[in-house]
Amino acid sequence: MALIVQKFGGSSVADAQKIQNICSIIARTYDAGNNVVVVLSAQGDTTDDLIAKASEMNPHPSKREMDMLLSTGEQVTVALASMCMERMGYPSVSLTGWQAGIRTSEDHGCARIRKVAGGALRRELDKRRIVFVAGFQGIDRYDEITTLGRGGSDTTAVALAAALKADACQIFTDVDGVYTADPRIEPTAQKLEEISYDKMLEMASGGAQVLHDRSVALAKRYGIVLEVRSSFTGGPGTLVRQIPAIGTAG
Repeated sequence: MALIVQKFGGSSVADAQKIQNICSIIARTYDAGNNVVVVLSAQGDTTDDLIAKASEMNPHPSKREMDMLLSTGEQVTVALASMCMERMGYPSVSLTGWQAGIRTSEDHGCARIRKVAGGALRRELDKRRIVFVAGFQGIDRYDEITTLGRGGSDTTAVALAAALKADACQIFTDVDGVYTADPRIEPTAQKLEEISYDKMLEMASGGAQVLHDRSVALAKRYGIVLEVRSSFTGGPGTLVRQIPAIGTAG
């Protein structure tokens, strides 16, 4: 029985229909005999909307209070997705970052994951539940809620895959893989079957938004093979992994 970590971004969970769509993907993965941990982002523009609400109250709020506010976006998504899964007849549970054992530094707004205490996750998986985890968040040594900054849900997924020794880490997004250029701008862009960590890091640092550079660096550190896939087309994606340079094999 394989353990699969799947991550779905904000555009993939933007409304009820899209949440139902990702739950169908998750159900197929589960029905194939796999254990599944799912990391979700906040729906659509939720984070921007919460930032706007904060500005109405205080144009210069503390980072601590912003983390309290922004962490709610992902919590809403995982609860809704778990409800959808239950309606489909699948056992599931939603967890916040701290419930999932994600411990971070004390840097509000841009915290770093220090460790993942995976006991709670493993207990739920032992019950054959699909586990939904709120991305982008954790808890520091003072039990304060923290957020991980841009790309935080990608980083959450990779950290969980490393801690649980997952067999696969799939990053679902609104594109069907990594391209040589942005296909929405450059029509001749080609989808890549695979790409090295270093090349993906270079592209991410240059502004490519498919994966955040922190998540790629973490995947490289722990040897986690990432698969970037579309949550809408269902086709094969792009593998991000260590690729030996020509002439160095053997």
